[in-house]
Amino acid sequence: MSKAEKITKNKNSVLAKVKSIRTSPRKLNIVADAIRKLRAEDALIQLEFMKRRVANDVKACLQSAIANAENNNNLDIDSLWVSRVLVGKSFVMKRVRPRARGRSSRIHKPFSNLTIIIEERKE
Repeated sequence: MSKAEKITKNKNSVLAKVKSIRTSPRKLNIVADAIRKLRAEDALIQLEFMKRRVANDVKACLQSAIANAENNNNLDIDSLWVSRVLVGKSFVMKRVRPRARGRSSRIHKPFSNLTIIIEERKE
């Protein structure tokens, strides 16, 4: 059982995962920091107007988590908060680029995993 699945044993929390996002975890974590500890509506608005390309993937994952909460767990959409956003490394594609004097250099193309956990809070 993964760390995220242990957290969601609570009936008020729901998770959504996206695997193999084509960006480095470091870049993805910048976007994830922007939505941590926000209400779900505010996080969607924040992602809508963010200029980073990966914000679209994070927004899709958050919308999936909200839909899971509404349809599978019958939670109230208006009282949902982003409790955790977990960013992790996935695989790395390795490519070769020709360089000067007959040499070559490696190019690393990293991928990331994203897990968003939202919970219902009555305030």
